[in-house]
Amino acid sequence: MAAPRLPFRLMKTNTTQTLRGGVTTTLLLVFASIAVSARPMPAVPARDTPPQEYRLSLYHTHTGEKLDIVYRRGDQYDPAAIAKVDHFLRDHRTGDVHHFDLKLYDILEELTAAAGRPGAEIDVVCGYRTPGSNEFLRSHTDGVAKNSLHIQAQAIDLRIPGIETQRLRDIAISLHRGGVGYYPHADFIHVDTGRVRQWCFQCGTR
Repeated sequence: MAAPRLPFRLMKTNTTQTLRGGVTTTLLLVFASIAVSARPMPAVPARDTPPQEYRLSLYHTHTGEKLDIVYRRGDQYDPAAIAKVDHFLRDHRTGDVHHFDLKLYDILEELTAAAGRPGAEIDVVCGYRTPGSNEFLRSHTDGVAKNSLHIQAQAIDLRIPGIETQRLRDIAISLHRGGVGYYPHADFIHVDTGRVRQWCFQCGTR
């Protein structure tokens, strides 16, 4: 027995709905594919760059001690390294240690770099002074300030072997980082973290 024939209008409606459903499904699949392809890829984490190291190489002209140490990495100062530098720069007459202004260590590091000798060994003539040591020097030596910044652990007297002291003075002045004194007769310069200024001790005498 033959199956009953559906009315033409009903068959047309069903066919149209089927086509529409297929088109809709196809469009949904296309849009989904576009959305997936447009989704940003997860960022690949960059390799961590090690922070820059800042090094000091020091020789103390009074104690004969040497110190070569990384005191800072990036923006982080190494407390253990700083303690060693503070001790190295102690008052060599009394052994007293004072915590130095960290900016002074940066000045030393910048000074060697600006001189074209990064990491060069620095001869330390004088670091920290107790008030008593400062008064002793004042009574035996010219050119020692009563309120010297050495007492506050904010100053260092130094030279760098192989670099003319007058040129070193000029380089230190160009940094604009604090006070710079020039002592040509004793062949050293003074650097400190005080206000920007400069002087030359007995430059007009022989």
